[in-house]
Amino acid sequence: MFGKKKTDTSIDPQQKALFEHAQIRIKEKKGLYNHFIFYLVGCLFMLLLNLVFKIGLEWKFFNLDWYVYGILIWSFFLIVHALKVLAFSKFMGKIWEAEQLEYLVTKQKEKITKMQEKLDLQLPKEMISEKNILLDKTTPEPEDSDPETLQ
Repeated sequence: MFGKKKTDTSIDPQQKALFEHAQIRIKEKKGLYNHFIFYLVGCLFMLLLNLVFKIGLEWKFFNLDWYVYGILIWSFFLIVHALKVLAFSKFMGKIWEAEQLEYLVTKQKEKITKMQEKLDLQLPKEMISEKNILLDKTTPEPEDSDPETLQ
């Protein structure tokens, strides 16, 4: 009872990242399926409004009923949503984000080192010490600044 050791139930960071990615993918797919269900219901509703209830029979564009355009536009958005979830999330997923993050960090580090080298060429290191910056002593003092010799 008191002598039992507790087992470590912590999750490996890599496993946690995979789990979080899986949760995100599940939410994306669930959103796509919900969009598809609303698409079907919306298309049926538009058909019922036009054909059964005779609403909008006089609205014709290019000799097609209005609901055809509504279905076409909604179909376009459904296809874009499906491509985003099923195709492009793999193309620009977590691996791509990690590679881009690593690339941008190394690029920023290179810029910082170039700036540091430029600063080192302009000012000697003893002038830019933390103490001198805090005391605002970035300009060198003359060595014979003895008060007796200046008089």
